[in-house]
Amino acid sequence: MLLGFGCTVPAVMATRPLPSERDRRMTILLTPFMSCSAKLPIYGFFVAAFFPRKGALIMVGLYILGIITGIAVACLYRKTMFKGDPVPFVMELPNYRMPGLHNVMQLLWEKARDFLQRAFSVILIATVVIWLLNTFDVHMNIVRDSADSILAHIAGFIAPVMRPAGLGDWRICTSLITGVMAKESVVSTMRILFEDSVATAITPLCAASLLVFSLLYTPCIAAIASIRRELGVKWAITVAIWQFAIAYIASLLVNFVGYFIHNMI
Repeated sequence: MLLGFGCTVPAVMATRPLPSERDRRMTILLTPFMSCSAKLPIYGFFVAAFFPRKGALIMVGLYILGIITGIAVACLYRKTMFKGDPVPFVMELPNYRMPGLHNVMQLLWEKARDFLQRAFSVILIATVVIWLLNTFDVHMNIVRDSADSILAHIAGFIAPVMRPAGLGDWRICTSLITGVMAKESVVSTMRILFEDSVATAITPLCAASLLVFSLLYTPCIAAIASIRRELGVKWAITVAIWQFAIAYIASLLVNFVGYFIHNMI
């Protein structure tokens, strides 16, 4: 789970030595709640634009919120899907020796080949689909403006659902969709669609709701592919939908509390 603060993919793969299948599944499902480094550009951009005086506090708060959410979900899992006592973790450590270059290179090749065969195919297909949706309109003509693309139309259908959470702008929804491919693309997509006027086009409350949603919502395609490889398609789809629901509820609460405080003041 500590590895999850860097990247979810190696964190998921690092659960393989766990002897208990129950503990391994539970750890994999909780790891995406740890804020990976790919989300840092989102935090940095919105904190600098809307909350410059409280940047450090908000950044630390987001990491703590992810950990607290993971603990709360873990308590829920233990009372529902993963009942029972955890199995004590005991691992024999061999004698420490300097590894040979041949063995290291062979292990690296096997792990890289395994990832390319199983996970990269999913990433490649998803990338191509997102590119097609963002490049063509409904009549399959190449668009000059992203607002006319199929992806923008899809975001337009999602926007009413996201409006109660303060994220009803189709451009925000489009950015969140591309963020499923790679979290770093959320900021770049928004800057393109808002034409570098993000700081003036949305409110601080919307920015706060967006920060919380970006922290908790569906992991990137690479993470989903790694979960699919370890647990299967059913669990990968469950993680994607479940985390979206949690992020939606959390951002809804942020928007509601912020709106209430604003009206009280």
